[in-house]
Amino acid sequence: MAKEVKPKLWEAIVILLLMLVIMGIGIIELHLTPVVPILMVILLLIFWGKLRGFSWDDINDSFVMGVKNGIIPLFIFLLIGSLIGVWIMAGVIPTLMVYGFHILSIRWFLPSVFLMCAFVGCFIGSAFTIISTVGIAAMGIGITMGINPAMIAGAVVSGAVFSDKMSPLSATTNLASAIAGDDLYNHIKNMMWSTVPAFVISLVLFSIIGGNHHAASLTKITSTSRVLMNNFTISIWMLIPVLLLLICAWTKIPTIPTLFINILVSIIIILVNPKHHYSFTKIADVMQNGFKINTTNSEINQILNRGGISSMMGTMTLIIIALALGGLLINLGVINVVMDRFSSHIKSTGMLVLSTVLAAIGVNIFIGEQYLSIILPGTAFKADYQKAGLAPEALGRTLEDGGAVINYLVPWGVAGVFVANTLNVPTLHYLPFVFFSLLCPVFSILSGFTGIGMKRLNQK
Repeated sequence: MAKEVKPKLWEAIVILLLMLVIMGIGIIELHLTPVVPILMVILLLIFWGKLRGFSWDDINDSFVMGVKNGIIPLFIFLLIGSLIGVWIMAGVIPTLMVYGFHILSIRWFLPSVFLMCAFVGCFIGSAFTIISTVGIAAMGIGITMGINPAMIAGAVVSGAVFSDKMSPLSATTNLASAIAGDDLYNHIKNMMWSTVPAFVISLVLFSIIGGNHHAASLTKITSTSRVLMNNFTISIWMLIPVLLLLICAWTKIPTIPTLFINILVSIIIILVNPKHHYSFTKIADVMQNGFKINTTNSEINQILNRGGISSMMGTMTLIIIALALGGLLINLGVINVVMDRFSSHIKSTGMLVLSTVLAAIGVNIFIGEQYLSIILPGTAFKADYQKAGLAPEALGRTLEDGGAVINYLVPWGVAGVFVANTLNVPTLHYLPFVFFSLLCPVFSILSGFTGIGMKRLNQK
């Protein structure tokens, strides 16, 4: 920054409280999309920054720094938009839906979806990929069965977040391990202390709420399957792209080339399909604008009319604005002042863990970026964990429990925006049912105050 200006603590608190008020009134009370409230908050920060002596170059640099952190996820979202379109066009998602009708019962649907997303996701290591593929298919099956879409989304996100937390291929897992300075597999092993109870309780809760549904109409399922089979190629061969995702993950191919490979293979499947004679021009249009179909079944139309790069534009717009806000909060010193004060008043292991979790949640709420919710608290509290005699694994687990898993619950967060757009369920609607994300911070805090599972230095 051209000018070093450290805001006073009361200034930072007032700014953050005003942010919460503006966000709360705009999103919860007035039911606005987060874009307008965030722009109002940005205006507030620019006004305050100018009063405190920051130049326009300082403010512009803040925008650039914030958005820069999200370039890779934004590009991934573009590829996911194309992937969704070609997967539907090729018949991959329709095949998953038809097979799902035969495999999954309504009584155990929600826990089955939770387990399926968690299991498959551990091999893939990308929650976004799971949500945009298996998640869409699960939504289609569940809606046909008459299950509340918010509950289905909660099960999908819970399973995806579990995999994002526990997979050695996950970017957030590797990031938290690196920031804490511990071995990756020791990091994953230590996370079991909060992950296992959160997983078990989530599974029980999904089983309980899933049992409240009446049996789905067999006629409705049959008619939906018939529409899918009449309009798409339903075959085990359509599962090749799904298998390919697993192979790419197993061979540790990064997300971007994995998505490119899968899109290419899906295009080949479309072109060689004898049932439909789609031109490459039509495929390109689907990649850009999404798949469009008009059947006699309105639910099928709603579920499968999606995908394409254009469908991600709203998501990307909101994310860019949220990242710009995050850059302002960091470069203007608002976040750091509050976190420094957190760090200076820690008197016990329990308070240290609680402060770290709250700081990570706060970064998610005020900045909306998953990676920064790990990096900023990790950097701020690392020395405190060392002074307290805690092993790096203790810090790594706390960062995951307060940072990575919470971003999916923030309406303007990168992950929250993506889920809402992809599954067509508002964040605040599915939030109460993402049991896994809600429980992880609780068990992490309990671990801090009880000492159970808190690994210390030189402890084997």
